[in-house]
Amino acid sequence: MNLQIQPEAASERAVEHDQLFFFITALTIFFTVVVGGILLFLAVKYRCTNSKVDRSNAPYHNTRLEVAWSVIPLLLAMLVFFWSTKQFISLTNAPKDATDIFVIGKQWMWHVQHANGIRENNEMHVPVGRPIRLTMISQDVIHAFYIPEFRLQWQVVPGRYTQMWFTPTKPGRYHIFCAMHCGAQHSEMGGYVYVLPQAEFQQWVENGGNRFQPQPKTMAEAGKQIWDKYACGSCHGPKDNERGPSLYALFNSKRKLKNGVEVVADADYIRDSIYNPAARMTAGYENTMSPYTKEQISEEQMLNVIEYIKTLGIAPSAPSGTTPTTPDPLTLRTSNEGDMTR
Repeated sequence: MNLQIQPEAASERAVEHDQLFFFITALTIFFTVVVGGILLFLAVKYRCTNSKVDRSNAPYHNTRLEVAWSVIPLLLAMLVFFWSTKQFISLTNAPKDATDIFVIGKQWMWHVQHANGIRENNEMHVPVGRPIRLTMISQDVIHAFYIPEFRLQWQVVPGRYTQMWFTPTKPGRYHIFCAMHCGAQHSEMGGYVYVLPQAEFQQWVENGGNRFQPQPKTMAEAGKQIWDKYACGSCHGPKDNERGPSLYALFNSKRKLKNGVEVVADADYIRDSIYNPAARMTAGYENTMSPYTKEQISEEQMLNVIEYIKTLGIAPSAPSGTTPTTPDPLTLRTSNEGDMTR
């Protein structure tokens, strides 16, 4: 009989996760046995008032014993705290060369988008040995993206983007679950991650992910279609103008708001500024932009728009007080349409 006490470890994160899990489990078993054994011993020894035990001059405290049972568990608890905190922080700090994949949770399925334009439902194909960064959002209620073999789980919530990353280490097929009860068909919200060798994954990409319907080649190209549809460039050109600020070199740069607060123009900022432009008005501008609804721009389309805005120039991460670099004008995609983020 093949008795499996835990899922297969198929990512770099799984090894470190299992080490921490078994360490906590060992501590739990050890202290349960010790405390339970002492309790049983004392219960038997002092089981009745007429037992032949000298109760005269009973000590009220023992300094060494009290220090030991306070300090040792404290040190072990701090070890677990720092160990788990390190893993938690690492989960959200993906390597710079990580491949981006975008996930939308909806009742009751997972929609997956690759930056090259390939789309999947309840499936996700990734290459072995390459770090993968997931950017996730929910279209309706709270979900939780869970891959047991990768020891990977993160909340997928409506209204903001969450991220996590992993590096698969073994080719194979691994389950995707929703770990948050999200409605009547929650148990059916699942799928598979297919981890492919590099050559096989490249062939899969070249075949377009077995797509049969013509689609834009990349998410950025799909985003440009939406940009053009709503004539966004008519207000947001290569330079700031009286109608709206430029979105060129916007992503990851710092933008000063009308209330004096300085924020980083990340994906959440762009999304909020499109759905609710009045909430984060750029300094020097009035609220003249109408908010877009999810009927006009869905969550899936929003990810495409953000990817297109990134192609207009990316400001590198820089310490406070530094000025983002301006992209080479020859690399900018000029446009005469638009009305997106203010």
